[in-house]
Amino acid sequence: MIYRDFQELKLSMLGMGAMRLPVIDGDDAKIDEDAAKEMVACAMKQGINYYDTAWGYHGGNSELVMGKALSGYPRESFYLATKFPGYDLSNMPKVKEIFEKQLEKCQVEYFDFYLFHNVCEMNIDAYLDEQYGIFDYLMEQKKNGRIKHFGFSAHGSYDVMKRFLDAYGDSMEFCQIQLNYLDWSFQDAKAKVELLNSYHIPIWVMEPLRGGRLAHLPEADAQKLQALRPEEKVPAWAFRFLQTVPGVTVILSGMSDGKQLQENIQTFETDKPLEQAEMDTLLSIADGMLSDSLPCTACRYCTSHCPKGLDIPSLIELYNEHSFTGGGFLAPMALMAVPKEKQPSACVGCRSCEAVCPQQIKISEAMADFCVKLGG
Repeated sequence: MIYRDFQELKLSMLGMGAMRLPVIDGDDAKIDEDAAKEMVACAMKQGINYYDTAWGYHGGNSELVMGKALSGYPRESFYLATKFPGYDLSNMPKVKEIFEKQLEKCQVEYFDFYLFHNVCEMNIDAYLDEQYGIFDYLMEQKKNGRIKHFGFSAHGSYDVMKRFLDAYGDSMEFCQIQLNYLDWSFQDAKAKVELLNSYHIPIWVMEPLRGGRLAHLPEADAQKLQALRPEEKVPAWAFRFLQTVPGVTVILSGMSDGKQLQENIQTFETDKPLEQAEMDTLLSIADGMLSDSLPCTACRYCTSHCPKGLDIPSLIELYNEHSFTGGGFLAPMALMAVPKEKQPSACVGCRSCEAVCPQQIKISEAMADFCVKLGG
């Protein structure tokens, strides 16, 4: 197992994420506890020492199951992370209540790592609002030794992350972002990495395989990679990419069965960062996967011609994400922070924007399709 230094600790570079544990009858809230316990046993035996859970995973049951599974091991033999669930704004006044309950559910007296969960457009104002006392309370728990290391996870834009760091960056010890070779350009993860590096904040990775999308590639793309590294399996390329990115310390994988776990452990037996030619090939494959996305360059000619004042480039970016992923929570979550009169449904189809679009994007059709995809 590869380990990375973090302050005084040595963390397994592969961390076990507990968002996609094995379940019974396809019910996400019914975790197969015996199977999950076996996976934890295997992970511990093979040197994984970092375990990541959260309040809302598996309908609130992930913390319970991980607490049970880890309770049989010496407390100093593993590092446990969980998060304050600010993705639900109704939780903002409940930081003390939730934190105490999390300790109980996980059967621990302290958390090794604790995060503001999912800093994004929808909750940034509330996270920074002093009336809730979230930051102050959690810093108090750190002072009292009930939080050893304090950080945040983010699905928000670069600007949202920058705003959060401007407020709390001096106290953040690590940051967890969605990072993979597809999102390097698609979600501007490259810029987010550079931002965190500028703050000297170590990077934790979530969605290294893009929800499994990067575990299977078209045969032509797989052959390109095989020609470069005949021994490397397709999923391993996503991890090798991350081993190459400056600042990456822990890579979380939400493994849902023992086979995935074993394959990932095998990959992390060695540290094999990419050569430049390999990196170029991988990123070109990512570009090909995104070829159907609308080619908006954010020139913003369209915005000055929109009678409704819509931020069209931002809406197209969300549309591309939602279309490529086939749904998901990112676009709806981001749109929660957008006033109703500035959402895709506000487009009147006048096509004034299209008349000045250098890329000749059919913007009005995209906005209409976006509304359909969002179910409204």
